[in-house]
Amino acid sequence: MPVHMLLDQRAVLTVAGEDRQQFLQGLISNDVTRVSADRSIYAALLTPQGKFLHEMIVSMVGDALWLDTERARRGDLLRRLGMYKLRAKVSLADAGDTLGVAAVFGADAAAAFGLPETAGAAVSAGNGIALVDPRHAGLGVRVILPAAEIGPMLAGLGIPPAADGDYERLRLACGVPDGSRDIEVERGVLLEHGFEALNGVDFNKGCYIGQELTARTKYRGLVKRRLARVSLNGPAPAPGTPILLGEREAGELRTSFDGAGLALLRLDKLDEVATSGAALLAGDTRVTPAD
Repeated sequence: MPVHMLLDQRAVLTVAGEDRQQFLQGLISNDVTRVSADRSIYAALLTPQGKFLHEMIVSMVGDALWLDTERARRGDLLRRLGMYKLRAKVSLADAGDTLGVAAVFGADAAAAFGLPETAGAAVSAGNGIALVDPRHAGLGVRVILPAAEIGPMLAGLGIPPAADGDYERLRLACGVPDGSRDIEVERGVLLEHGFEALNGVDFNKGCYIGQELTARTKYRGLVKRRLARVSLNGPAPAPGTPILLGEREAGELRTSFDGAGLALLRLDKLDEVATSGAALLAGDTRVTPAD
């Protein structure tokens, strides 16, 4: 039976107007022309130098595009989008006080909404949308609705609340970064953080901000680090704690919970650990790559 978790750390921005699709298409890393009432996508907004700024799940509801993004940083995203508006016929709005986001996960989560277990599949739900998480189908279904409607809808479907921590465990098990908690703003490179595997980059679309570095990283084989699932044997160090292989830095820890976490690790050091069996340490805690 599926369960649900309200994602209070997420908020929704709306992009409306006749140029909404063309406007976003020139800005973000995925192909906005593929967004429809039955398909959502994952994407990022980058600096002109190709470094991470914001991530978002983009859905179509009626005549608007809804951007599910980090609540704490939504004002910055809205400001940056506004900088590129110029003469485009679009209107940008913060719906963070009216729309809510929930995750429904567990056995038969997609079936509860009549959805296939296909990443990005979407369907209208009440006055909003339900969609299989476009990053990883294992994360279940995201429901975006007027906040007051989420509880009654899920109760009507017989979907109870999850226990605290269950969704975080699932996210880490799937190896999915949580925005700026796991990706350094203005420093992170998409392909080092799994965006291709998470369906967050389209290499066949037209130009967008930061495209050059993203394409060069892929086609010249320039990925030197990778965000990896890890297990922790010991107290959880703070995010950003250096991970050492002997006296040499091998990476940095990102978020962790209940003995599992994500870490940005150098690929050459991963190879060395795999062949030698040497220990990676973050402080006094042993870090073991799961992948």
